[in-house]
Amino acid sequence: MIRKALVAVRASVKFITIFIIAALLIIGIVIFLYKPIYEVHLNGEFVGYSEDKQKLQARIDKYLHEGDGNGENVAFAQVDNMPTYELCLLKKDIVPNDEEIYNMVKETGTIYYKYYAIAVNNEEQLNVSTFQEAEAAVNELKQKNSSNADNLTILEKYDVELGELKQTEEAIAALYQQKKVTSKVTISSKNTSKPTAGSSKGPSIGISFRYPVASPRISSRYGRRWGRLHGGLDFALPVGNNIYASAPGTVTYSGWNSGGYGYLVIISHGNGVQTYYGHNSSLTCSVGQTVSAGDIIAKSGNTGRSTGPHCHFEIRVNGVTYNPEIYL
Repeated sequence: MIRKALVAVRASVKFITIFIIAALLIIGIVIFLYKPIYEVHLNGEFVGYSEDKQKLQARIDKYLHEGDGNGENVAFAQVDNMPTYELCLLKKDIVPNDEEIYNMVKETGTIYYKYYAIAVNNEEQLNVSTFQEAEAAVNELKQKNSSNADNLTILEKYDVELGELKQTEEAIAALYQQKKVTSKVTISSKNTSKPTAGSSKGPSIGISFRYPVASPRISSRYGRRWGRLHGGLDFALPVGNNIYASAPGTVTYSGWNSGGYGYLVIISHGNGVQTYYGHNSSLTCSVGQTVSAGDIIAKSGNTGRSTGPHCHFEIRVNGVTYNPEIYL
C-alpha cells in the first residue's frame, strides 16, 4: 500500500516537473519572439502601435495645453478625438509609429490664440498682444484725457484666427480723441496765466472736496521731492482703513497700475477734473460706478512704489496736478 502511494507521488512530482519546465519553455519562447506593445485606435480606427503609451499621451496633452508652440499668442489646442490604447503581445519585429500617430492627432486639432481687445462703449476697436500692452494704452489715454477715456474696457479674447495686432503706441494713436474743454473750468482772475504742474495756485473748479481718509495725517506734501514733483498728498494710516471718495463722480479706473501707484482708483468729476487714490490694499468700486462724496472706494495699503502704508491723493485738472490742500 505504501509502495503504491510512493509510486503515485513520484509520478505526480515527475508530471509537475515536466509541466513547469514546459511552461518555462513556452514563456521563454514568447519573451524571445514577442513583446508587449500598445495598439492605438483613433476615432475607432486602428492607426498603429506605441511602445510607451505614457510618453505619447504626455506629448499629446502638452499639445492640448500649449498648442504646437509655433507662433506667438498660441493659447491651447482642441482635437476632435483622443486616441485609445489596448495592450497586446506582438512579434518583436513590429515597428511603433508614435510620431505618425502624434501627427494624426494634430491634424484633427484646432489652434486657439489669446489676445486682448480694447473696446469703446463695449464695441471692440482694435487688438493687442498682451494685457500689459492693453493696460498701458488705456492708462495713457486716461492720462492724455482722451474724450473716450471713461468708456474704455479691456476684453480677453480667444479665436482660431489671430488677425492684426497693434503695438501700444499705435493703439494710443488710433483711439485718442481730443476732449473739448467747457467754460465751466475757469482760471482764477488772480492768476490769468496758464497753470502748470507745481503751481502754488490752481484753477477755480467749483467743486467741494473732502479728505479721502477719516483722520487725515499728512506724511508728505505736494511739491518737489527727491528731485522731482510729488503730485499729491500722502496720508499716513494703517493697512486696511477705509478710503473715501473726495467728491461725487464716476469711477474711470479701478485696478493695478504698473506706473507705481499700486492698486489705484481714479474718479472723474466732470469738466476734466479727476482725483487719484493710490497704494491701496484692495478696491471696493468698479469702473463705471457712480459714487458720492464719502462713499468707501478702497482699503488703504502699501502697494506699488511705496515706503510705508499710506493713501496717495491727487487732484488733476485736464491732466495737470495741483496741490490738493488748495481745494480741501
